[in-house]
Order: sequence, then structure tokens, then C-alpha cells
Amino acid sequence: MTTLTLVPVFAALGDETRWGILTALGAGDASASALAGRLPVTRQAIAKHLAVLQEVGLVEPVRVGREMQYRVIGSRLSATAQRLDALGVEWDRRLAGIKQIAEELQETGIASEQAGDFYLQKPAFQCQSAAETD
Repeated sequence: MTTLTLVPVFAALGDETRWGILTALGAGDASASALAGRLPVTRQAIAKHLAVLQEVGLVEPVRVGREMQYRVIGSRLSATAQRLDALGVEWDRRLAGIKQIAEELQETGIASEQAGDFYLQKPAFQCQSAAETD
């Protein structure tokens, strides 16, 4: 799962109603009408939110008789969670490195002001926006 495929997933998960829908579907498959009975929004709003969740691959419709029910696609949620875990591991590694540097600076007796000045300096490289590189 690439960063590009995660952006729409996070955009979908960023809505409180859609998060509530996923939570409700965690208890089992449900129709838009049943979800509307559990959540403080109309059935039409639920249908629109379900369409967004379906578009990003988080839910899928399942026909049960004459009724359309929705279920969570667990593999997509698991893949998203694994990606977040990987980011967390990377940040933990980076923060541990910063902590080690700070401890070494403290042990060598460098004053806090000098260490602070070091981190306030501009980086040796400058990031360019896409517009600047064209």
C-alpha cells in the first residue's frame, strides 16, 4: 500500500460519521437503514458516506435477499494499520537517535544554549516545491 493509496483512506476516515459507520459495522453487517437507526444522521447521508467508504475500499455491499447490506473489508483496514505501525516504528527509531544525541551533548558538557542554537540553524539543504522544480 503506497502513500498515494493511503491518502483517500485517511480522508475517508477523517470524517466522524464515517468513523461511526465503520465502528457500527464492526459489530456486523448492516443496511443503510439500520445504520441510520443507530447514528444521528439520515439514511440518505449514510448512503453517501457508505459510497465514500466503498470507493476507498473500506466497505463492500452484500445483497441479502432484497436488502443491500454493507460489511467492513478487514484486509484493507489491517493493511492501513500495518502501514501506520511501520511509520510509528520509524519515528521511534528517529526519536531514539535524537535522544541519544541529546544525552551525548549533555555528557560532553555542551551548554543547553549551544545545543539549542544548533537545532535552530537552517538545514544545509532546502526543499523545493513542485512548482519551483519545473
